[in-house]
Amino acid sequence: MTTPVEQIAELFRITEASSLTPRYNIPPSQQILAVRNRPGHEGREMVSLRWGLIPSWSRDAAIGDRLANARAETAAEKPSFRQALRQRRCLIPADGFYEWKKSGGRKEPYYVRLRDGGLFAFAGLWERWRGDEADPLETCSILTTDANDLLRPIHDRMPVILDPADYGPWLDPDLHNPEVVQALLRPFPAERMVAYPVSRLVNDPGRDDRRCTEPEREAAGRPSPPGPERWLF
Repeated sequence: MTTPVEQIAELFRITEASSLTPRYNIPPSQQILAVRNRPGHEGREMVSLRWGLIPSWSRDAAIGDRLANARAETAAEKPSFRQALRQRRCLIPADGFYEWKKSGGRKEPYYVRLRDGGLFAFAGLWERWRGDEADPLETCSILTTDANDLLRPIHDRMPVILDPADYGPWLDPDLHNPEVVQALLRPFPAERMVAYPVSRLVNDPGRDDRRCTEPEREAAGRPSPPGPERWLF
């Protein structure tokens, strides 16, 4: 997630946005950017959610470690996701993601992005969990679907990338029919995407610089860059 916040606000029609630190390696359990409807349906807002959904009814926050992803085909039936699918959907902006290919007992990382390098959005679900704390914890999950032709040699699943024309219906607070919602959750066209192997540096959750997204040979010979700048909006 390295796109300047001005571009994010423009694409997702957000009138108020705060500062954003560029990120190159965001693992589950960390905070990620999300876009959702404001309370009372008064436009959209940009928020920070912890990646790993904790259902509102759960007694243990540790369940979020197992719910970073939700299968699009069964989300409407699963107790952990069915209410969020009907009432608490969000967009999760990104300009790329990683997938790992099993190769000779190892997992080789690949970076996947749109062919034009543009910003896109995953289909997400969010929840508010109170637990024993005074302040509620807001978390999210990314929906997945069958891999398209580009991703299938790497992995059999891929995150749901929504077409911009579907942002409105996906966030529509009056749309509760799970069958209609699930119809939006399909593999993104393979011809509009590219994927290439990257350095195993990305396997380290503490590594967060632009070398993570560079082709493997380029990243191996490049020194560590300075810390990330901040974009203000």
